[in-house]
Amino acid sequence: MIRIAAVGDIHMGPDSRGVLRPAFETLPDCADLLLLAGDLTRHGTPEEARVVADEVAGLGVPVVAVLGNHDHHDERPEEVAALLRDAGVAVLEGEAAVFEVGGTSVGVAGTKGFGGGFAGRSGGEFGEPVMKEFIRYSRRCADGLRASLEELGRQGCAVRVALTHFSPVPDTLAGEPLEIYPFLGSYLLAEAVDEAGADLAVHGHAHAGTEHGMTSGGVRVRNVAQPVIRRAFAVYHLRAGEAGTEEQGSGADALVEASR
Repeated sequence: MIRIAAVGDIHMGPDSRGVLRPAFETLPDCADLLLLAGDLTRHGTPEEARVVADEVAGLGVPVVAVLGNHDHHDERPEEVAALLRDAGVAVLEGEAAVFEVGGTSVGVAGTKGFGGGFAGRSGGEFGEPVMKEFIRYSRRCADGLRASLEELGRQGCAVRVALTHFSPVPDTLAGEPLEIYPFLGSYLLAEAVDEAGADLAVHGHAHAGTEHGMTSGGVRVRNVAQPVIRRAFAVYHLRAGEAGTEEQGSGADALVEASR
């Protein structure tokens, strides 16, 4: 049984230093690795990134992250990622990381992802150059996720997890205004997950959304934005070779205020 802890949208800043650390220090007792689903900072500044890095350094379990739109806001995502990597975090963008958990290989493929909407109600590569680039960027993110998941398959990983910030399905957006669905995710991410194969897909971004969803191919999707799970992290149990999950909540109560 593989225990995946996950949370997104913690939106940390200098005034929230240390808020999540007590909960995160319990991770070795209840999880095998921690996934961070983007929007780790408020404005994407190095100062905020250092707070996040201190929060997750030396936890005793591997930490894997993707960045979110907030982490790009100050236009220094490379610096944010570097500070997290210095703290031992595997920061992914069209890449994958593999971990051995009790003799089982667990692979995590990650991308921030982007918007565009969902089947039947999505943007297309037509018209103005800026619109074309919007959708092409979404497609590049999805292609990177697909390639990373496929590589994990070639490596024979027994468990594969897709980690994104933007949502791959509309299910986990339920509760958000319909008008903003195209800015919360893209069906291209779900296509990548279904075509390449995964046991679980984890995302954040949709603060007013719903935790549970599923791709059309049957891969379970979990929205772990902290305002949704309402705890420091959620833990999902995966059995090698099975796409199903068993879930449990964390006993940790630490929360931070956040805004999308």
